[in-house]
This record gives sequence, structure tokens and C-alpha cells, in this order.
Amino acid sequence: MQNLTPTTISQHNMKKLLSILCLAIVVLTASSCQKETTVAPNNNITVFKNANSSGWTSADGGKTWSQALNVPELDDYSNHIGGVLVYLSTFSNDVYEQIPEVFNGVSYSYIHERGTLTLYAQSYDGNSITPRPAGSTVKIVLIDSN
Repeated sequence: MQNLTPTTISQHNMKKLLSILCLAIVVLTASSCQKETTVAPNNNITVFKNANSSGWTSADGGKTWSQALNVPELDDYSNHIGGVLVYLSTFSNDVYEQIPEVFNGVSYSYIHERGTLTLYAQSYDGNSITPRPAGSTVKIVLIDSN
């Protein structure tokens, strides 16, 4: 049988009290940790336009082709603050490639301003004559930004 003295009883009570205190701290800490998920509203806009083959024009004998598309959704905010992504897909398939990109030796790029997106097509070296681009579907993604 264990000999209990006032010192061993006091040490036992201290260990018990310390254990309870540690457990209380762990429980309070764990319960105060909450994972919050905030879902921001999706203010992005996707616009589809057709870039017909007949709409491409060249002012330099076929070295550079351009086509301006009317995009009223491309407002001042999108033009100056937001992001503008552009993808092309030929009418014969449903695969979109983001531009700028080079397809079959033709470099496609674009510029944008309020209300207008202008597509460009030229040879990869910028000097060769390229055929008039084929018709394609243009996907324009306007990304909201702060």
C-alpha cells in the first residue's frame, strides 16, 4: 500500500488540475478554429463571335490580315482594369486555342479597345504572304478584376 503524505496528495492534485487545464485549452482552441469559405460572385463574361473568312482584310498584299469584331460587352472597365482572353476555333471543330498562338505557320494575335476586338493573322516571320485566314469562332472571356 502506498504511503500518502500531504506532499504526494498535493502533487497528485496539481497533476490532475494541470491535466484538466491543458484539456480545456485544447478544446477551446479547437472549437475556435473555423474554416470559412467565401465564394466571390462570378462577374466574368464569355462572348462568342464569328470571324468569317470574308471578314479578313489586308492592307499590305497579304502579309498581315485583320478583322475587327464589335464587342459591346468590352466596356471601359474591362478594357482598362479587367482581363481579356481570346480563343479561336475553326468552324469545323470545337477545339479552342488561346491566342496569341501560331497555327500552321500563321501567327494570330489581337488588340482590344472599348467595344472592339481586332484580330491579326500574319506569317510567323512577319515577311511572308499568308493566305486569307479561314472562318473561325472567337471566344472572348472578359475577366472581372479589382
